Amino acid sequence: MAQEHKFEGWVADDATSVDGNLVWNEYKPKAWEDTDVDIKITHSGMCGSDLHTLRSGWGGTIYPCVVGHEIVGKVVRVGSRAGHFKIGDTVGVSAQNDSCLSRDGACLACESGEENYCTKRINTYDSIHRNGDQAQGGYALYHRCPSHFVVKIPQGVLPEHAPPMLCGGVTVYSPLKRHAVGPQKSVGVIGVGELGHFAILFAKALGARKVVAISRSSGKRFDALQLGADEYISSAEDQDWAQKHARSLDLIINTVSIAEVLTLAGTFVQLGAPEEPLSLPAFSLIRTRACMTGSVIGSPNEIREMLDLAAAKNIRPWVETRPMSEANTAVVDMVEGKPR
Repeated sequence: MAQEHKFEGWVADDATSVDGNLVWNEYKPKAWEDTDVDIKITHSGMCGSDLHTLRSGWGGTIYPCVVGHEIVGKVVRVGSRAGHFKIGDTVGVSAQNDSCLSRDGACLACESGEENYCTKRINTYDSIHRNGDQAQGGYALYHRCPSHFVVKIPQGVLPEHAPPMLCGGVTVYSPLKRHAVGPQKSVGVIGVGELGHFAILFAKALGARKVVAISRSSGKRFDALQLGADEYISSAEDQDWAQKHARSLDLIINTVSIAEVLTLAGTFVQLGAPEEPLSLPAFSLIRTRACMTGSVIGSPNEIREMLDLAAAKNIRPWVETRPMSEANTAVVDMVEGKPR
């Protein structure tokens, strides 16, 4: 029998954990199954979803909980039915264990014909595996999960760059690819944070005709242009910006409700997931015949495709690294909006 690893990590016991009260402790992983892979974690990204979960912002979190759903590390154990992985592979676990979003054949459960498998969503953490065990995330030493949620990290993508691609990266890559961004499309990106900076990088990598970054102030102008944006709009500092740029964008990747600059029959993609309901002026859609849609993460096949593009185009996201020992400080800094 293979040796069990000691699963330790930063455990949230209640909603106050978001205030810097995570506790380093041993926790119980899911029971080992032949389809599983164990990963020694080298890097775990920090996502806004972690904060929502820590404070039960999206609903009642299953405590105790280890968050972190942008996981990269080395394979240390492979089940007999875990596919093509081998000890020592550098791999990642996607932000959301839902491989059937695009019905791309990546889900082993679909291929097995198990009834109702895909009606049960299993998230990387704050969720229950099919065997009834609790799913735990990446603020930890090791991670165990079914192998069909695991992707290999290609050469050319650094392990510290890969984790945010597994959430923020694929969250924007998926709708950009789905809406056929290329030389004929102009793309607007509202917000130049984690999602926004990936949207600029991948829109340019896909060959968009024009990429326009939109933010309230001019404070991120330099960053946006350094990332590759062709233009920058400061909506709070130019009251006529919407009129000046009316009907100039085919696609808007968006975290707030602004659609006036869409072309006729353009597409407005909502990616952000605030805890409060969204609102949108009706005429923003009516006047442009706009299509409003949403998107969430991406399938394992889309993640592999995105990582291959990142390696081929030498895409380097802007990241800040911290030692795992500083997880509590990093969480508080995330709450206060300090990361850049």
